[in-house]
Amino acid sequence: MSSKNNRSPEITSEFTAAHRKQTRVAIIGRPNVGKSTLFNFLTETRKAVVKDQPGVTRDILIEPAELWGNEYEVIDTGGLTEASDLISQLIREQVVEFLKSVDLLICVMDGRDGLIPEDSEIIRVAKETAKPFLIVVNKVDSIMNFESFKAEFYKFGQDVLSASFEQRHGMSEILEWISEHLKKFKAQDLDAFTIAIVGKPNVGKSSLVNCLVGEKRVLVSEIAGTTVDTVDIKIEYDNKPYVLLDTAGLRRSAKRVEDVEIISAFKSKDAISRADLVLLVVDGVQGPSNQDTKILEQVIEEHKTLLMLVNKTDLGEEKIPAFRDWFKTQSDKIFHYYTDIPMVFVSALTGQGIGDMFSKIEDLKTKMNFKVSTSELNDFFMSAIRGAPSPVYNTENVKFYYLTQTHQVPPAFIAFANHPEGVSPQYRRYLAKRIKENWHLEGLPIRIFVMKSRKR
Repeated sequence: MSSKNNRSPEITSEFTAAHRKQTRVAIIGRPNVGKSTLFNFLTETRKAVVKDQPGVTRDILIEPAELWGNEYEVIDTGGLTEASDLISQLIREQVVEFLKSVDLLICVMDGRDGLIPEDSEIIRVAKETAKPFLIVVNKVDSIMNFESFKAEFYKFGQDVLSASFEQRHGMSEILEWISEHLKKFKAQDLDAFTIAIVGKPNVGKSSLVNCLVGEKRVLVSEIAGTTVDTVDIKIEYDNKPYVLLDTAGLRRSAKRVEDVEIISAFKSKDAISRADLVLLVVDGVQGPSNQDTKILEQVIEEHKTLLMLVNKTDLGEEKIPAFRDWFKTQSDKIFHYYTDIPMVFVSALTGQGIGDMFSKIEDLKTKMNFKVSTSELNDFFMSAIRGAPSPVYNTENVKFYYLTQTHQVPPAFIAFANHPEGVSPQYRRYLAKRIKENWHLEGLPIRIFVMKSRKR
């Protein structure tokens, strides 16, 4: 059982410092001015949700980019407004705080609206960072208007450009401005282990990310579903690099009423497929649910290593007698078909269990890279198949000849047999279980492929 004080004392400084590995270019502006379109152009991705609807980007997206041999990071931020609703206030708070950690800013304005008070406030925020910034007046669809539309913005500085992101006008000038400033910064990349953080809405995923990062990178509120995009975050812990993929809360399909939620669900599935390991965050007080099993099924389908994080452990230990035993019992009931899920109890609020979490991640990482010689593997294999009745195909027994390990991670194996079609999923699970037991690979999604042997 972990103590509540097992969090590394260097965790906050380590996580905060880890973000300085690459030059950062942040894109800021009001909602629906084209920030996400510029982000996708610079990063050559479609990671930012582009939709003609204000407020679609709610989180800070970070994606690596390369410009004429120079690597850097592009940051897409939530739209800044003076609106008084909770979401708008949270977005403004997180963006202003996060701008302290960037190197360059691109302030995107809507040329069709002209200069409005909210734009002046955004430029004031940019000036307060004391970082170089470029004003880009977007949606100037006619080149004839390039000079007239940007004229009123010159009072804020000389770095003002007109552009039309949709028509790709003015993009080369933006790239040139970035390139000139990149020469002043040195970039260092990370060969990082990628971790997707998934779970139902409102179980504390974003709070966990903010706890790890040590800064308000992701929106945290009591409104379920405030995370829309998948957010890539580079961190370090104990001098080891990681990339966290913070995903939107996965809801049941019937509840995905808005098309933005449907898009975010696809992004979450993509994050799972990109990850080396998946953290399934479960509300410790509520216990695991059927929706958690649906998420687990997605992880299993992608053959990803899973670690369950039981969040809100501090509240669970206050409210529920023998909390950890109770949760494990509930987990065995809900996940009865997946009996060896590794589990760590954490609290995103207090930092409890964070050290245990990274220890378990490194343990699983080591297991994922397990290698065994073919001779040792086949000595085990012959013993294992003698321990269970051989499958029967039609009227003939299935004969296994040998087993070999593939180059896949997590470990996968190919068994050669006379009748591969006669090897049932149940028998494959038996072999996988024996492999886990023999080499202590519990928690990994071991796969067994069966191929036709050339032997007669």
